Amino acid sequence: MEPLPDEHNAIVNMEMHLEPVYLGEQINNIAETPPSKRRKKKSIVWEYFTIETVSAGCRRACCKECKQSFAYSTGSKVAGTSHLKRHIANGGCAHVLKNLHLDPLTPFSAPSQIANNSAGPTTDTPKRRYRTASVPYAAFDSDRCRQEIAHMIIKHDYPLHIVEHPWFIAFLRNLQPSFDMVNFSTVQGDCIATYLGEKQRIQSLIEGMPGRMCLTLDLWTSCQTTGYVFVTGQFVDSEWKIHRKLLNVVMEPYPESDSAFSHAVSACLSDWNMEGRLFSLTINQPLSQVGTDGLRSLLSEKNQQILGGQLLLTHCLARSLSSIAQEAFNASQEIVKKVRDCVKYVKTSEVLEEKFLELMQQLQVPSMKTLALDDQTRWNTTYEMLLAASELKEVFSCLDTSDPDYSKGPTVEEWKHVENLCTCLKLLFETANLLTSSTIPTTNTFFHEAWKIQLDLARAATSEDPTINTIAKPMQANFDAYWKSCCLILAIAVVMDPRFKMKLIEFSFSKIYGEDAASFINLVDEGIHQMFLEYVGGIEGNVNQEDAAGLGLTDFDMYIMETTSQQSKSELDQYLEESLLPRVHEFDVVGWWKLNKVKYPTLSKMARDILTVPVSTVVPDLVFDTERKEMDKYRCSLRPETLEAIVCAKDWLGSDGVVATGGGSGDLMNSMVKMEFPI
Repeated sequence: MEPLPDEHNAIVNMEMHLEPVYLGEQINNIAETPPSKRRKKKSIVWEYFTIETVSAGCRRACCKECKQSFAYSTGSKVAGTSHLKRHIANGGCAHVLKNLHLDPLTPFSAPSQIANNSAGPTTDTPKRRYRTASVPYAAFDSDRCRQEIAHMIIKHDYPLHIVEHPWFIAFLRNLQPSFDMVNFSTVQGDCIATYLGEKQRIQSLIEGMPGRMCLTLDLWTSCQTTGYVFVTGQFVDSEWKIHRKLLNVVMEPYPESDSAFSHAVSACLSDWNMEGRLFSLTINQPLSQVGTDGLRSLLSEKNQQILGGQLLLTHCLARSLSSIAQEAFNASQEIVKKVRDCVKYVKTSEVLEEKFLELMQQLQVPSMKTLALDDQTRWNTTYEMLLAASELKEVFSCLDTSDPDYSKGPTVEEWKHVENLCTCLKLLFETANLLTSSTIPTTNTFFHEAWKIQLDLARAATSEDPTINTIAKPMQANFDAYWKSCCLILAIAVVMDPRFKMKLIEFSFSKIYGEDAASFINLVDEGIHQMFLEYVGGIEGNVNQEDAAGLGLTDFDMYIMETTSQQSKSELDQYLEESLLPRVHEFDVVGWWKLNKVKYPTLSKMARDILTVPVSTVVPDLVFDTERKEMDKYRCSLRPETLEAIVCAKDWLGSDGVVATGGGSGDLMNSMVKMEFPI
């Protein structure tokens, strides 16, 4: 080893006898402190470096292995050794790595670790000689790391086998070498443990709900001919907050069978101990008569008090709107394709797009729309493409005359057809957008949307304009099927809105049914009174249970039941006779019933349940999809229990349940109250 220079002796002497000071103070002290006797260098870096004099007053540290030199001192200024430590500790010197036999896939050692691996003496890392912001030390927690890996897989839909992928293993080794790698079986157990922990929380929430549960059933296909029924529950908790939770993913070997949905419902009720608490069922596809009767029988059996099993809704609003929009596009297929080709011609060339924008500015077209190609698996993108192109048709016409390579675009008549198509689709688009809300819309919201669509399409279908007539007629025929099946449920829900009650039913039905409106208004009135009486009938059930317990007050109980029944019956009439509340846009109808539950004890329970019946079976992200969802091949390869665990846990983790959902509608023709809404 070379002897220490005089200036370096002074610094070493200061480090041994002085308290830590600022770096600036050290530099100032160098000039004031006389050199002391030479001492052997103690820092571990000098096992790898030598000091060489480059010129008068300038010295550099030279790596013994790779011969690379670094700044050390210039005059009275000393660079220190931190950058030298980084060179040998962070893998900057390949020769050091080679000599220490370090694997490049393992994390680089800290300075103290390199010292332990070297032949030289070992010392602790020197203390810093200047103040820095303190960083809290967190001990490595292997169990927490495993939990986070499980959460990562669940939330991001990663395959469970990712923990056995070589590059993922290399990443974790470099990140934390002390972590014991997990295999497929281990991480599968961790994911299921996460699911079970979250399930216990959801179970407590369901057990504490004061009302009933509404279920939606969404069927996914797969490449293996099996099906998967996503069973989602919607309910109100004790604080009158609406929740939507994915409860089960049930694998059905024969998804097209008449019993597939019934089996999924029974499995869900048994799994969550909800016997007797089911209120409504909403499914996403028409069933055979056998399948429909089976579900209605199941619903009636599980909940005999509510309209004899009528609350089976066989039309999902999102699916219905998507189907109607697709049929409208198909009926105008040639024109839609011509518009798509025009947009494609402009959007696939930067030069043409700039030219298009220049023409738009020259023509002073007021539209704020931006051209974009559509995704044909999502009908809203096709609608938005047509709408933007229609507003910019003048620009396309000029492009037609100025660009010889531009193929002929739509004619004036065809542009008019596109405008009419967009006008009809706008009704569906605005309604579907409500289903994408981050909050859960209450059922009454969709009566307003449904009756306006029904009325506007009926008017368009009888228009004297043959273009409008041609577009609207098939759309009206399809929406009539939805209106017929869901009208009663939506109407009862809107009666539970104190801003409208029966008045909106009377007004809207007179517009839709004309002279026949009175009979249909009467059907809604009978339906809501029958449902209310069945809620009152719940008191009778409680009385009979108490009498069976041997209290011996049968006559008194019957008296209480009769007087309470009379009082409760007038509760609905009193509500309907009171004045309407002022119409405000932001109105919390569920919150209003919470505030008025003392005034309307029975009616508030009924309102709480009917206002949470879903009108769609799909989550917000899938509202505009035109293709049925299919389970991917990897998840089909998992055990059904594992698949259910990771899919449900994804819905529960980091979620408070406030997600838009929906339900559809049902065949009410066999109800105790005979409802006939003709097409």
